[in-house]
Amino acid sequence: MTTASKSTYRAVEARGSRQFTLVERQIREPAPGEVRLRALTCGVCHTDAMAAEGLREDPSQPIVPGHEIVGVIEAVGAGVRGWQAGERVGVGFLGGHCGACQSCRRGDFVNCADQPRTGTSVDGGYAEVVYARASGLVRIPAELSAVEAAPLLCAGLTTYSALAGLDARPGALVAVQGIGGLGHLGLQYARALGYRVAAIARGTDKAALAAELGAEHYIDSRTEDPGEALQRLGGAAAIVATAASGASMSPLVAGLAPRGVLLVLGAAGDPITVNTTDLIFGTRSITGCLTGSSIENEDNLAFSVRGGIRAMNEVLPMSEAPKAYEHMLSGNARFRVVLDLTA
Repeated sequence: MTTASKSTYRAVEARGSRQFTLVERQIREPAPGEVRLRALTCGVCHTDAMAAEGLREDPSQPIVPGHEIVGVIEAVGAGVRGWQAGERVGVGFLGGHCGACQSCRRGDFVNCADQPRTGTSVDGGYAEVVYARASGLVRIPAELSAVEAAPLLCAGLTTYSALAGLDARPGALVAVQGIGGLGHLGLQYARALGYRVAAIARGTDKAALAAELGAEHYIDSRTEDPGEALQRLGGAAAIVATAASGASMSPLVAGLAPRGVLLVLGAAGDPITVNTTDLIFGTRSITGCLTGSSIENEDNLAFSVRGGIRAMNEVLPMSEAPKAYEHMLSGNARFRVVLDLTA
């Protein structure tokens, strides 16, 4: 895909609820602290619903969705150090920490109070050109293609960060609930980190795939209680909950080993309910997991290269962005959807 002229680029804007429009925009110089990317690929993620479904403060204002972006730097703004034109980089959901707020001063960049959320509060990657804070850039290893790298920048980072921070012995049982866009990566990360892996899903149609991705045990939540099944296996040091359903996460707490943790990755509209005794006796916990910083993303990509971790992707051109979004939202994608912005 080429731009209509050197001064413009194409982008897919969203406003209201699922109102997508292919538009042309003027190319500008990057602002201070910012770079301009010629985008190559962008993953389509469930969080894109914030833009596409009008779940913003003013959904009448157009915004470009997308936050799993791979591109090449073509211009560098004033004050940017350490980045050069021609470098292949990525941008994730967290678009670059400010370095000045209290969280940043304490080194907690994920919880920066002044950080753009790519594709939600600032324009994202359903476009041929993307502007990004330099502090949010991620170097892409040469071993990963642009299509391979894109989903790892958000779906991959979220599961990697949750598991990499786990305080559990090698060989401990880790369960992954939901074998979808997040879960199929969670199985691979858990295996590569040296854990004994259990997969939890509804039905048995994904059992063979789960085994290929690293699961030693498969639990069909339609026919058995997953908490009881995990306790028969000795209890899980951690359960990665990826399904967008609080009701399906609630029975999982009972499957944790003492000091086990339920890692909540899936954003659900309904609450998780839990018996307090399940938390108190066994000192179990529930924690939310929000992606990671740009340098942690580089760690994630390097680990993915070494561990052979890859998303299973379906690729569509930017012109089919509305179709790609609908396909992702339907749950029928196997398992990530990536826009090729050069097609």
